[in-house]
Amino acid sequence: MRQGRGAGVIELADGRMLAWTEWGPADGHPVLFCTGAGMSGSLGFGLDVLARLGIRLLAVDRPGLGRSTSNPAGTLRTWAADIGQLAGRLNLREVTAVGFSQGAPFALALAGAGPARAVAVVAGTDELTAVRHLVTDEVAAMLDAIAADPSAAERRFAATTTAESLWQMVIRFSGIPDRDFHGESGFAAAYRACLTEGFRGGAGGYARDLVTASTPWTVCPEDVTAPVDLWYGLLDTSPVHSPDFGATLALRLPDARLHTIEDEGSSILWNRAPEILETLLRRASLLPPEGVTFPGSAAPPTPGD
Repeated sequence: MRQGRGAGVIELADGRMLAWTEWGPADGHPVLFCTGAGMSGSLGFGLDVLARLGIRLLAVDRPGLGRSTSNPAGTLRTWAADIGQLAGRLNLREVTAVGFSQGAPFALALAGAGPARAVAVVAGTDELTAVRHLVTDEVAAMLDAIAADPSAAERRFAATTTAESLWQMVIRFSGIPDRDFHGESGFAAAYRACLTEGFRGGAGGYARDLVTASTPWTVCPEDVTAPVDLWYGLLDTSPVHSPDFGATLALRLPDARLHTIEDEGSSILWNRAPEILETLLRRASLLPPEGVTFPGSAAPPTPGD
């Protein structure tokens, strides 16, 4: 099994390029990582447990981010179609997905209109237009501007947002646990490098994603029949994540389980990676239920072992 990090790019049917970064064994269970706002696929998570859990983690640059060609007409459904082409080209079977922050609707779309058989949403944004009564005044004003003229709002976001300004927004909205985590040796630098890579071709990809996530989703949560686990840290202070820590979203998904962790913020993705990934595999029936051993298999290790 290949243990090192790799990267790749394919040409899609319409001539666009779709790029990704990957870690873990080449023959592992494919887990597609839908990154947060403005992020390229250069920053992974849970890298120290991928070999143990048998996971091939692929973080895909969404259109217009990193090394992927932009798609000005992109939607959640075109994203799912892009990933369908990637899965076919790489012969990916039994695919699952993880969506972090603004990557949540993109991960859910991979189950509702794409190849994913289970999803983990981590510190994910809700369909904000459906919970507008819960959002802050600042977020409500953004939603109103997008609803009034989506094209104009997208052009404005593309013209005014940079990797640095997005980083400053992340820090401004972060609570103490997340600020402390970002301050840990190496992580802030890696996150900022990921944003810089995401914006290498400008802010158009970020702007398209923001409008896509901030308008009614074209893949409705009610259409996602695959199992979904929602993970939220109750110390997450970002106003663009779920304002009720996933409670409303969990009610709309046909097969959802909500996990709330008292002492975590949005950095739960990195702090609880073993638990999140093992739960994802169990929900996809790629690992036996906890405490059960499939015939001919060894019981999987407990996260943290």
